[in-house]
Amino acid sequence: MATLRGCLLESDPGALSPAQVQQLRDFKIQTRIANEKYLRTHKEVELLLSGFFREMFLKRPDNIQEFAADPRLPNKIHVQLIKEKKAA
Repeated sequence: MATLRGCLLESDPGALSPAQVQQLRDFKIQTRIANEKYLRTHKEVELLLSGFFREMFLKRPDNIQEFAADPRLPNKIHVQLIKEKKAA
């Protein structure tokens, strides 16, 4: 089977038994449900992500990883989110 840096390029239908496939599907569903519950109870995640994306789209950095690693970015986002909450 062809791989690219350790990743499969095509599926291997014989890799899992039907029971394992069902277990995997159930696990994925439960994980999505748990993630959704977490995000709904932690609104700050949505605010932080929207703040990050706003800064990114406004500044359009060439190196997004470097931009995201800027230690001043969380404070900038926090200040912007406080302003938004006060305006709402």
